[in-house]
Amino acid sequence: MDKKLSNPIKDIFFSKKVTKFVGRVQGKYELIKPDDKVLVAFSGGKDSFVLLHVLKRMQLIAPFSFELAAITIDAGTGIDYSPLKEWCERFDIPYILYETPILEIMNEKKRPGSSPCGFCARMRRGALYSKAKELGFNKLALGHHFDDAVETFFMSMFYNGMMKSMPPIYTANTGIQVIRPMIKVREKWIEYMASKNEFPIIDGEATCLALKDSEGVKTPYARAKIKKWLKEMEEEEPKLFQRLESAFENIECHTFFMKEFLK
Repeated sequence: MDKKLSNPIKDIFFSKKVTKFVGRVQGKYELIKPDDKVLVAFSGGKDSFVLLHVLKRMQLIAPFSFELAAITIDAGTGIDYSPLKEWCERFDIPYILYETPILEIMNEKKRPGSSPCGFCARMRRGALYSKAKELGFNKLALGHHFDDAVETFFMSMFYNGMMKSMPPIYTANTGIQVIRPMIKVREKWIEYMASKNEFPIIDGEATCLALKDSEGVKTPYARAKIKKWLKEMEEEEPKLFQRLESAFENIECHTFFMKEFLK
């Protein structure tokens, strides 16, 4: 692929499971509607690469029109993002590189022995919200998948004493609607599609701010621990994630200790 493609999806391998479950989410929650302006958070990881191409495919085959563009948040890590820009140009996707001082701010405000992950995520998300609004987009698409949602659920319950996960769509305080088209897609399907296409993926460790200046900083471990536990559970019960997907849509609030839901 040495030049812009006349058909941007012609030479891309699409996992049938990925497109099927993205289609289900789109059909049920109507994440993208006619004339929407959708900005994709494009970090250069496998999730964002697959999301970007799935939405490009949707743009070409949907019975309605919507705008699509990609944005990369440069946190000040010195990473060369030009391959992402070139890739987007080949597939006729407008590309924005937003340079920010997030790494510098994080290093100034970090506390010894603490994990910077939550702070970093809020900074990145805030940058995406503000830039999307500034550029006139009404939707921001994130690459979270079902494994992310499940891991977040158990992390929140085990480590924070609350039950929460990741909704398919929500409205940010800026008025931007945040959508997760791949929220019912398994991570292993994304990995397969990414490997088949040989996307020029940027290593996650290269963009992880916790690893950029680790002195006195607690590196993240909870998600890896939960991921390992879930993998072991799924080996014992192969239908685990299917049941969890059903459970996420069948919550009987009156069976918990929340007074407002008691009958």
